Amino acid sequence: MSPKERILEKTAVLFHQQGYNATGINQIIEEAKVAKASFYQHFKSKEDLCVAFLDARHTFWFNQLKEFTVDEKETKARIVASFDFLIFMNKKENFRGCSFLNILSEIPSDNIKILNVLQNHKHDLRVYFQNIIKEKLLSDHVYLLFESCIVESQLFKSNQLIEQSKKIIQTLIL
Repeated sequence: MSPKERILEKTAVLFHQQGYNATGINQIIEEAKVAKASFYQHFKSKEDLCVAFLDARHTFWFNQLKEFTVDEKETKARIVASFDFLIFMNKKENFRGCSFLNILSEIPSDNIKILNVLQNHKHDLRVYFQNIIKEKLLSDHVYLLFESCIVESQLFKSNQLIEQSKKIIQTLIL
């Protein structure tokens, strides 16, 4: 792997395990086994590194979601599969929750550069549901249910609310 790829790979692990604020650039440099000059050749700041991490995470996450739901042609089945994707990710990532919301809780409110990336990710998720469910109010309802499942499952380290939400979906979409 190139130095940039090693930096991004190590950043993903450390931001996931420790969080954004607790992870220092020197730790990333050391664990990625790159020179400091090499790091700064690719990323001018920790903020720029965070944006690159979030961009990569966005692509990875949506590719995984689409791959997980692609075989479902019916609206209700695709939405339920989307919630099953949360269960899959919770198991895979040990209930770490949403990287985007985790970082949101760690940045100052005036960090527009990172905030824009976070907002764009959530906007794309909302559009994902709007593309499946044409009725805007219902698609927003499902989006909000999905978002609450992410937070609640991380908080309680449980998929119980996701399973309950799948039952709710069955009653929302006839």
